[in-house]
Amino acid sequence: MNKSVITNLIAALLLALGYYFSSAIVLSIGLFALSGALTNWLAIHMLFEKVPGLYGSGVIPSRFEEFKAGISHLMMKQFFTDENIDRFLSDQGGSESPINLQPVIEKVDMSPAFDALVITVEQSSFGGMLTMFGGTDAITPLKEPFIEKMKASLVEISQSEEFYTLLKNELEQPDVLADMKTKINEIVSQRLNELTPDLVKEIIQEMIREHLGWLVVWGGVFGGIIGLIAALMQA
Repeated sequence: MNKSVITNLIAALLLALGYYFSSAIVLSIGLFALSGALTNWLAIHMLFEKVPGLYGSGVIPSRFEEFKAGISHLMMKQFFTDENIDRFLSDQGGSESPINLQPVIEKVDMSPAFDALVITVEQSSFGGMLTMFGGTDAITPLKEPFIEKMKASLVEISQSEEFYTLLKNELEQPDVLADMKTKINEIVSQRLNELTPDLVKEIIQEMIREHLGWLVVWGGVFGGIIGLIAALMQA
């Protein structure tokens, strides 16, 4: 049982007790507390659900497209600006947090590079000599050591200051930066298009329902206080 239900039950109980015992003060406290709690509960409910006859209810689902457009605008105009991208690249160039391409390099298939090397050797002046020693099968055992050495060399190159400077200069070219932002915008739009009104409603409800529940509690508390003051003023 959540705090909203508990608050409404307590307010209703005070209202019933005040009516049963003919206590004007308790009756007024219960009435005002219940009206405050129910009003706030209804307001919260109307954020997420469309209530027939109540204009403005279901504002989150009904404003779904505006919600998506707002997220897209926030991402592209606040986060992925030219200045922020440049700042990110500059920060990544420091010795404490360089761009780490090792995970990418480790996943790259280097077999084509070894195959190209074999073809080059075959077509060179060493091709005849290679044939004498069993052809390409003779250097096949060198494939794994070659790939390991190649990856290690690429990792070392990618972690050098010269490589970072070259990468940063290329990424900061106007056409490259514009193309990068276009691709980022496409990714953001694609992910937002996967959202549905119900999913957005669930996300927002999960984030704020617990905190909005306190609106019902405080609505009941302040309603009860106002009811107490009103009863005392009439006494």
